[in-house]
Amino acid sequence: MKINHFKMNEEGLKRFFGALESQVMNYIWTAGEVTAKDVQQHICREKPISINAVMTVMNRLADKGHLRKEMRGRIAYFTSIQTKEQFLSEQTKSVAYGLIEEFGGLAVAHMVDAIRDLDPSLLEKLKEKLNESKRGKNE
Repeated sequence: MKINHFKMNEEGLKRFFGALESQVMNYIWTAGEVTAKDVQQHICREKPISINAVMTVMNRLADKGHLRKEMRGRIAYFTSIQTKEQFLSEQTKSVAYGLIEEFGGLAVAHMVDAIRDLDPSLLEKLKEKLNESKRGKNE
């Protein structure tokens, strides 16, 4: 499931989701199957929020394909479609592919600069990945 909007000025999950959506997804990724009441009670530990607001966000996340909703009687139970790791892997891959597809060498050059400046240890990982790719083409 592809996220339609990537927010450059946000951090973490807020780059992909709204603030409340991020809280909901983070909680579901740690708790597993939940009801809207479970999520509302968790969020209310930090700040008050209505059950209706939480339920609306959870239904929208289900409509977008991020959550699975199962009705049991009158209570809706929600689970995540993907683990947090699967979601982040899919989204970061989509962003990287999009940047390279649209901006090519410029995007690659800036990614290498960012790796060098932000986390030089990732340069080794990049070298390993490039060597794997070369070996795969030669076989």
